[in-house]
Amino acid sequence: MHRKNIIRAGKSLQDAEKALIMVHGRGADPHDIIRVASHLNVSEYALLAPAATNNTWYPYSFMAPPAQNEPWLFSALDLLEEVVAEITEQGITPNSIFFMGFSQGACLTLEFVARHAQKYGGVAAFTGGMIGDTLSPENYSGDFEGTSIFISTGDPDPHVPLERVKESVALLQIMNASVHIEVYKGRPHTISQDEIDKANKMIFG
Repeated sequence: MHRKNIIRAGKSLQDAEKALIMVHGRGADPHDIIRVASHLNVSEYALLAPAATNNTWYPYSFMAPPAQNEPWLFSALDLLEEVVAEITEQGITPNSIFFMGFSQGACLTLEFVARHAQKYGGVAAFTGGMIGDTLSPENYSGDFEGTSIFISTGDPDPHVPLERVKESVALLQIMNASVHIEVYKGRPHTISQDEIDKANKMIFG
């Protein structure tokens, strides 16, 4: 199971008015995702990057039946809930909490915010979609109240089918999120400069 092990950077929670939760991908670690922050307009944010046990949030594809990824998936979602609670305990309200994830971390990020929808500061999901062999609307609750969500992906991507990204966008929009999807033909499984630029403009501007 995942333990609460968080790499911190930027301003302290006591001094910051905004916080960014950064969720790394499979095989990576919090230091990898924290490095992305140097390219984002987040110099005034508290940055919190939780660590996955053995560098993996859940063992199988995000498109596998959820039961196959338990108890790791539940533990990962629970850990993100703990991080949000720590931030709010320091007086930073949800509408000043931002999320960013890449690949497996982007999938986990989208799954978490959809299960706890409210007015957040914004969400950037670089190559991700919501989790499960099928998407079950009954798993998700709340109202994003116009929260801006930026989702990007390659076409094709070796890990994240474009159709699942589009399904995720549709469900998030039903939950009153303001979603922008950006699809890059032939882009490798990475984060491009254009994605960074668009996330800065739409989410962190």
